[in-house]
Amino acid sequence: MIKNYLSLCFILLAALQLVLVKKTLGQTYKSGPADKDFAGYLFTYFKGNAIKDEAICYAISTDGYNYRALNNNEPVIDSKTISSTGGVRDPHVLRAEDGKTFYMVATDMTSSKGWDSNRAMVLMKSTDLINWKHTIINIQKDYKGHDDLKRVWAPQTIYDPAKGKYMVYFSMQHGHGADIIYYAYANSDFTGFEAEPQVLFNPKNRKSCIDGDIISKNGLFYLFYKTEGNGNGIKLAITDSLTSGKWLEQPGYKQQTKDAVEGSGVFKLNRSDKYILMYDVYGKGKYQFCESADLDRFKVIDHEIKMDFHPRHGTIMPISRTELRNLTAKWGLPQGMELKLAKNPVIDGFYADPDVLYSNKTKKYYIYPTSDGFDGWGGYYFKTFSSTDLSNWKDEGVILDLKKDVSWGNRNAWAPTIAEKKVGKDYKYFYYFTAAQKIGVASADLPTGPFKDSGKPLVNFKPAGVKGGQEIDPAVFTDPQTGKSYLYWGNGYLAVAELNKDMLSLKANSTKVLNTDQTFREGCYVFFRKGIYYFLWSEDDTRSENYRVRYGTSKSPLGPISVPENNLILQKNPQLGIYGTGHNSVLQIPGKDEWYLIYHRFNYPNGINMGDAAGFNREVCMDQMFFDEKGNIIPVTPTH
Repeated sequence: MIKNYLSLCFILLAALQLVLVKKTLGQTYKSGPADKDFAGYLFTYFKGNAIKDEAICYAISTDGYNYRALNNNEPVIDSKTISSTGGVRDPHVLRAEDGKTFYMVATDMTSSKGWDSNRAMVLMKSTDLINWKHTIINIQKDYKGHDDLKRVWAPQTIYDPAKGKYMVYFSMQHGHGADIIYYAYANSDFTGFEAEPQVLFNPKNRKSCIDGDIISKNGLFYLFYKTEGNGNGIKLAITDSLTSGKWLEQPGYKQQTKDAVEGSGVFKLNRSDKYILMYDVYGKGKYQFCESADLDRFKVIDHEIKMDFHPRHGTIMPISRTELRNLTAKWGLPQGMELKLAKNPVIDGFYADPDVLYSNKTKKYYIYPTSDGFDGWGGYYFKTFSSTDLSNWKDEGVILDLKKDVSWGNRNAWAPTIAEKKVGKDYKYFYYFTAAQKIGVASADLPTGPFKDSGKPLVNFKPAGVKGGQEIDPAVFTDPQTGKSYLYWGNGYLAVAELNKDMLSLKANSTKVLNTDQTFREGCYVFFRKGIYYFLWSEDDTRSENYRVRYGTSKSPLGPISVPENNLILQKNPQLGIYGTGHNSVLQIPGKDEWYLIYHRFNYPNGINMGDAAGFNREVCMDQMFFDEKGNIIPVTPTH
């Protein structure tokens, strides 16, 4: 026990050092959904030992507990087109580090030919989970020295950060020997291996082990595997280096049943510290689900699980709202399942404080939000999303990371705004953002960046006469009548200053405070229409269900601002479960008198029950905005 304890201590120390090194080097961000933004789960599985059931099927869930089969529980990929045997089993699916590519591997075999009949596996690659390119790897044919190979079972894939490569691992049996888990690194296009398979894990007792499933947590790799011939069940081994050969084998078994089991799979619940261990109780024709917080102690939660199908050896992967929508668009919405996949929110996941831009350079629309979903508004990077039609938005990835790119403020990345300016014959982009309760500016040649910080805060002072509030929530506006650009900001007060032509500095002595009324809190936005300058702002606190938008008008971008009597233009709609609507920007379709309000609200439907946390778990929505014949803004109806 002491030896095992000391070994575990060394592994934990090494993991801690690895984490510190990663933090020092900074993180590499992916496009596609972040972990905080996943909205559901994809379950890949096969159904049974009949040839027609040895094929890949899909099921989906929105909560990780209730699953419904897609395509009426029929295969989503034809086994005959991807395999050498006519059947595939044990599918494993993985999202790549880029966030938008998917890898799937499967056993190439049919049980009708015997359990010792297969020598191959199938590697597949996709960008949409629907269309897959495949390659067959036959170990016996492709590599020498495997004449006595009997079987190749249950491949899976994991990203190895130490190598920056994708490792495919699987069990093989040669002659009368034990099943041993091997590995090989996939090539860059996931169509083959870089080298001959090597041993990944061979337990100390040298008994058979199959169905390996690895999950990483806090710098450690947890390998769940099935033992053969030594008390059948699921065991656990831990390492901090996948190819080191140094595994700390844990005592006991992890399954919570006395029945025979195989095909374990572990996944983390979205926005939770809990993990689910599931496995195939193949003799009883059922699956068992267990829950854990430490990947060591598990409790059965079968009473919470519902499925309208009977899976065999499969895996579960988190997916986004868009991916859920695309899967159900292809194979239909399962009967009895509701998915909130309407047009709002317009981008997946938790985001807030959206600023919108139409780029004359790329002819695309862009939304620049706060990255939400971090406790206490603790986000530290900014993303942008692009669209050609205002309906389908592409995650363009991180455009500015405070921890790596901004020397003067590495926390609280809030409320960005952007300006496109023609400089010479080309367009340049100037991105104003909040960091550590100060306002900075970064510039780029493209609306997607990369953006370079100016090196110092643009606003780190309170205007004369202002004592409270925060220097946050910038909004940039270029007057179409004069070409001059202005920066507005403030929480608890509204300030404005003219920007110099370089767009990186404020004109000296141009800062002034504008008066609205007592409803002003934050989130100012300015736009121009038919001779009128419109000033929009948010009232109340973003944690309040009554957060809402009001407006005033002026004949100048510098005020004074006239506040109409009926100036409330966006507010909650309890009948629709919509709350906390505020902090907006405005989009005019180029060349048209067509306008849209882009804003955030509590996430639906859970936000209203989250208390203060609703204020930093928000989502971005868009609805059309209209004016009456006198130029008054008609209240906008928030929708799903």
